[in-house]
Amino acid sequence: MMPRRALVCCATLLFTGAASALDYRSINEAAVLYDAPSQKARPLFVIAAGTPVEAVVTLDAWVKIRDMKGDLAWIERRQLAEQRFLQVRATRAQIRVGADESAALVFEAETDVLLELVEPGPAGWVKVRHRDGQQGFVKAGQIWGL
Repeated sequence: MMPRRALVCCATLLFTGAASALDYRSINEAAVLYDAPSQKARPLFVIAAGTPVEAVVTLDAWVKIRDMKGDLAWIERRQLAEQRFLQVRATRAQIRVGADESAALVFEAETDVLLELVEPGPAGWVKVRHRDGQQGFVKAGQIWGL
């Protein structure tokens, strides 16, 4: 029988592996979301281009996705883009010149604003670009889609 400590370590490793396997994508054009993987299924709503989503299950040409609110729906795989966007979840996200709380503020973005993912930054930070071209670093906790 395995000692309790070994079981806890194994469970922790399994959980960590599952958590790191998140697959985020963005919507490449406005698309209809369905309650099942078929165009004959019930349409739920239209999702805007650029919206980040988490791919939960892939089934042939369909992907079950989760949005920032936690809602689940099906979308055709061809409607997911490689280009990544992030969605502001804070009331006002601060985008700074550098990955530091004391760095100069470039701009602020309100809840639900989409920011293009430029590159991962130092731990806890991400480099982003607004559609108007301004870019900088935002704290990972202020956005969704990583």
